[in-house]
Amino acid sequence: MTDAVLHSLLGPPPEDGRRERGLLARKWAYLLGGIAYVPLEHADFEIELAALLDTLCGEVHESGQEHQPGRTAALEAAGARLVELNCASGRALTATMDVLGKGLLTLPEFQPVEEFAERVVGVLGALAASVMVAAQDATLAQQEGLKLSMLKAVRDAKYNLRAAQARFDEVATSSASGILVADLDGTLVTVNAAAGVMLGHAPDELTGRDLFELVHPDYAPVLREDYGALLVGKVERIKQSQRLLHRDGEPVPVSLTASLLRGAGGEPSHFVTVVEDGTELVLLQNELNRQALHDVLTGLPNRQCFSTRLETALGRADPELGVTLLRLELDAFAVVRDGLGERAAEQLLVTVAQRLKSVLAGQKALLARFGGAEFAVLVENAPDTPEPERLVHELRHELAEPTYVDGHGLALSVSVGVVNRPARDREAAELLREAHQALRRAKANGHGQWELSHPEQNRLDRKTDALAAVMPGAFEDGDVQARYRPLVRLTDGAAHGVQVLLSWDPPGVGALSDQCCRRLAETTGLMLPLGEWLLRTGCQQVGWWRQRLDRDLRLLVGLSPHQAADADLLTRVGGVLEETRFPAERLLVELPTLALAADLGKTRDNLQALADLGVRPVISDCGLGGGALAAVADLPVQGVRLDCGLLDGAAPDSLVVDLLRELPGLVRRAGAEVIVDGLTTAGSAAFWRAAGAELALGDHCGAACRPDELAAAFGDPGWRAP
Repeated sequence: MTDAVLHSLLGPPPEDGRRERGLLARKWAYLLGGIAYVPLEHADFEIELAALLDTLCGEVHESGQEHQPGRTAALEAAGARLVELNCASGRALTATMDVLGKGLLTLPEFQPVEEFAERVVGVLGALAASVMVAAQDATLAQQEGLKLSMLKAVRDAKYNLRAAQARFDEVATSSASGILVADLDGTLVTVNAAAGVMLGHAPDELTGRDLFELVHPDYAPVLREDYGALLVGKVERIKQSQRLLHRDGEPVPVSLTASLLRGAGGEPSHFVTVVEDGTELVLLQNELNRQALHDVLTGLPNRQCFSTRLETALGRADPELGVTLLRLELDAFAVVRDGLGERAAEQLLVTVAQRLKSVLAGQKALLARFGGAEFAVLVENAPDTPEPERLVHELRHELAEPTYVDGHGLALSVSVGVVNRPARDREAAELLREAHQALRRAKANGHGQWELSHPEQNRLDRKTDALAAVMPGAFEDGDVQARYRPLVRLTDGAAHGVQVLLSWDPPGVGALSDQCCRRLAETTGLMLPLGEWLLRTGCQQVGWWRQRLDRDLRLLVGLSPHQAADADLLTRVGGVLEETRFPAERLLVELPTLALAADLGKTRDNLQALADLGVRPVISDCGLGGGALAAVADLPVQGVRLDCGLLDGAAPDSLVVDLLRELPGLVRRAGAEVIVDGLTTAGSAAFWRAAGAELALGDHCGAACRPDELAAAFGDPGWRAP
């Protein structure tokens, strides 16, 4: 993709972004101008680098749209241009990576840093690879030109040997690469100055020596075999990394390329070897590798590095003491980020990393940042290593001390999941998952909590997560079904309506209750479309019963907390009523009392809107507290569902029984009818009937069943609950 196309897709940066890019390009030009000879005026050179910087910024933006950063035509062109500008040496490339690695992440357009850091590193790595490839291509082109020059010199040797030799000497002398020409037995006949500098010798000191004596003894036999293959035509060229020996005996890493020089008749006459000093490139590669395995902000190892080190630690851990793995996440980190800005949030993360290091200083431990506000700790246990409880306490105590960022004292609690002394044969990925499961359980208990991994609980969590993951597919395939149970009048046991429930029977698991189905659906966000489907299915079914059985029944459908707070709830309910032509006044919609008490999202607004639509709102999960009565008094609530379980086990003359006996009357005085749920015995039915409750649900009234089973009962005009 060309720069023009990128510009049209992404648009120009804001004016301050353009200014920041210009400053970065000026700094880049200044550094490179002091390292290498650039065949341009400085102002023109700065313009060239500004254009290349625009290309890199475009690649960073584009890498987040469709693909991961990699070598593209634009990056290859950028790398080739840097080579043309004589900015491809090891020092120049190191300076480029240093100034861009730091500078790009300070540009306003690449904030927040954690969102763009990986892309910037990827684009810079691809740029470095493009420079290296372009430099290598230039070397090969130079070598090919040298080879042609040599062939011409040999052909013309009988006519103008001195002139040919002069031309060759000029090429060899002006080349920045080391050039060694050897006869077919490996004896060096020509060595240029660049090769002598690399090896610490004068060129004439190397002439006459065996080429393979200059190669590290560990690699010389293999290289000799490669030159033999080149001589007999098995390969056309040798290109590999090698280690030559410096005058002081130290190895010199080089990139070596060798080919055959042939005479006028095409017969092999000499080996031509071109070497380039690879020391700076190796250092650059090491730095790129380090950046790929470490977090840009804190400098800590990242997830990939941590996982590799975990595998190694498991293999060498003490058989008795093992290791301890912790996953930590700062609670309410989003409050700092959204309230004080990205800069304050980043400084807080750096401080947290430093404090965690201080706590672990006395342990053989590895600390890593996994991204966001999550960290991981691996401790290789020793006899004096603290138990997990003490280690967690020390970590939390250290982080509880306020740290000042831009004049604000910040201190966040931390949730922790711990895996202690796992078996040595466990997989690193499995342990990380178990630690994350323990962290999830800790966070579910509130801020500042920690949980120790338990095998049985992990198994149950995995089973639950697996069910939640496959439930959308089961719903799509029609395996999630609707079940109905009668809503009866306590006065005469006649059917007043039905409650529609979810039912799912996964293979090998067994039938799941409505409550379990809702909990799984809430985990993945399936509950919103699933709840709309359940409402539509219930309205259609009750409408069918009205037409075929002449039963004018009410429909009771419950909402989860997320459904109750859904900004589109009124649209969903109104759309279903219009589609099914179901009378709004015959629909009872339950909203959880807890959602009303917490005022989650638009819960209270949704209740009022449903009442305005003509639907009869009901509040559910009500106990003995005053929240339900307050909601009935303040909101247009027309029904309250009470849990019959409150009566179980209570002594007949207890205060609880007296309060329950008075509760239906209080609800009716507030203007709502009472529905009791969980009715299982005739005695309970008599109690609630005497207390003044109007409607009931439960096994005593009829268990949840398929619509055809309930239709058979409703077909009997004299049907009554027991």
